[in-house]
Amino acid sequence: MIEILFLDVDGCLTDGGIYYTNSGDELKRFDVKDGFAIYQWNKMGKLSAIITGRESKLVEKRAKELGIKYLFQGVSDKFQVASEILKKENLSFENVAAIGDDYNDMKLLNAVGLSFKPSGAMSLLKTDITLSKDGGKGAVREMIELIIEKENLQEQWLKQWL
Repeated sequence: MIEILFLDVDGCLTDGGIYYTNSGDELKRFDVKDGFAIYQWNKMGKLSAIITGRESKLVEKRAKELGIKYLFQGVSDKFQVASEILKKENLSFENVAAIGDDYNDMKLLNAVGLSFKPSGAMSLLKTDITLSKDGGKGAVREMIELIIEKENLQEQWLKQWL
């Protein structure tokens, strides 16, 4: 049973682009559908974590909006951080679904119970499922909906909307 999601940011929750204003401020574009799915996942009593190699106040803001329990930025060893989270939550890697798009995600993706990559991810990155959607364009929503279906959680997922 998947209990926690490990999410990468650039190329998964966003399209991987970095936008700068004339004053040098960084901007990122997040998909509302991804956000809604993460929020719903958390509302079902499941956990989520962002583990990303870059640092951004925008990511901190987005994580807070969505009720993401764990946020680790500037991480070089995502596997190590994931191990620490799992120990704290008394979970194992088989309880994890993770999404990543690049080689720095490989060790973590190889360890989890269910691994995903967006359609535009590095071709040599091997995962259980390659999503039809690209990062920042519904890939995380697609991932969560596939998990909901695979684990027969549709009734719990839709309960508050019926």
